Amino acid sequence: MDIEVKKSGEFNYIDEGQGEIILILHGLFGALSNFESVVAGFKGDYRVIIPVMPIYDMPVKQAGLEGLQAFIERFVDFKSLDNMILLGNSLGGHVGLLYTLAHPEKVKSLVLTGSSGLFENTMGGSFPKRGSYSYIKERVEYTFYDPKTATKNLVDECFEVTSSIPKCMNILQIAKSAQRNNMAKEITNITAPTLLIWGLNDTITPPSVGHEFDRLIPNSELFFIDKCCHAPMMERPELFNKILKKYLTKLKANDLVNA
Repeated sequence: MDIEVKKSGEFNYIDEGQGEIILILHGLFGALSNFESVVAGFKGDYRVIIPVMPIYDMPVKQAGLEGLQAFIERFVDFKSLDNMILLGNSLGGHVGLLYTLAHPEKVKSLVLTGSSGLFENTMGGSFPKRGSYSYIKERVEYTFYDPKTATKNLVDECFEVTSSIPKCMNILQIAKSAQRNNMAKEITNITAPTLLIWGLNDTITPPSVGHEFDRLIPNSELFFIDKCCHAPMMERPELFNKILKKYLTKLKANDLVNA
């Protein structure tokens, strides 16, 4: 991605564009490049910010949802962010839910795509399996409706991560933390308008999960994308951006009416 990754203190992040803030939280294996199309599509009208969450680098005792939420809280304070549109994929959606409940005054709207927090079909008890490139390739392909979306570069990145014992330990700790943290009772208290964009063929957080989020979050709208699995912003970027843009335009119109 030809976008500058800025570094300051403990934080590495993308900060592109000006205007209303879209803060993006990536998933467990999420690279910043996963949101390249979102950055490109919205940086002309919004300020798009993506912090690199310290999934692989945080102390193993802190590796979990609480540690990641605390990191995002520090980042938001560091950047003095407010009135945010908070967008999260997979684990990032889970962290976004926790942050929104803890700091409702900071979040103007919540956008979830393939979020954990209710149920997820994890990649098996042995995952991440070290040393087997073919196995890692198979599991990465499992994330997409079209296996060709799992490029060699993406598989190589995941293989490199899973070849490290400390990184594997963190991944497993965080995955277990997410599995234990079912938010069905808490998310009924979310007041921010919420957009749900789900892959109709999602095998990790199936369509039923999207429907359940829609049922439990009071002010939510659910959209499905056909021939799409767990990462709609990667697999169907044009349609993902179209849905998101239409939703954000409606939010702005409501702001004008209520001004």
